[in-house]
Amino acid sequence: MVTSPCRRARLPDGHRWRGRSVDVRMAPSFTDEGVRAALRLRQEWPDTAVLMLSQYVEERYAAELLAAHTSGIGYLLKQRIADVEEFIEVLRRVADGGTALDPQVVAQLLVRRRSDPLERLTEREREVLSLMAEGRSNAGIAARLVVSESAVAKHINSILAKLDLPRAEADHRRVLAVLRFLEGVAQ
Repeated sequence: MVTSPCRRARLPDGHRWRGRSVDVRMAPSFTDEGVRAALRLRQEWPDTAVLMLSQYVEERYAAELLAAHTSGIGYLLKQRIADVEEFIEVLRRVADGGTALDPQVVAQLLVRRRSDPLERLTEREREVLSLMAEGRSNAGIAARLVVSESAVAKHINSILAKLDLPRAEADHRRVLAVLRFLEGVAQ
């Protein structure tokens, strides 16, 4: 049941669509009409499930769709719908409020997310990292931010995780975090 952004199918009174599958590229220009239709559909009828289909990974469109809604959403590459039983299972999952993302779409979104790990930090974590770059100890950071040293330690652990700095005997993760911060500031 592919829908056109230009036409709305009418159902008998009291009935509504549980979901729609939409191609990313639709007529008339075959650019992003399908995505725009899906976003508008979810804006007007937020409970309607949407399954996007695409020939290629269109990471921007997936991110746009997921930014607004996380339930009743699917994004699959067309090659995945060759297995009819699997496709029907995905349709049901999305219609029931679940999420179905193609593994290649997930991988592309993660690559995008990894492109600038500093963007993952909260404002408070950025403050802590900035104070670390000034050479302050945990006690010095705690005094400056008027929080406990335990809170500072939790922020630092979160920063190290978000910057993908695993524990290693040969590396000083705190120094590596500060170097990443300084590289980001310099850009």
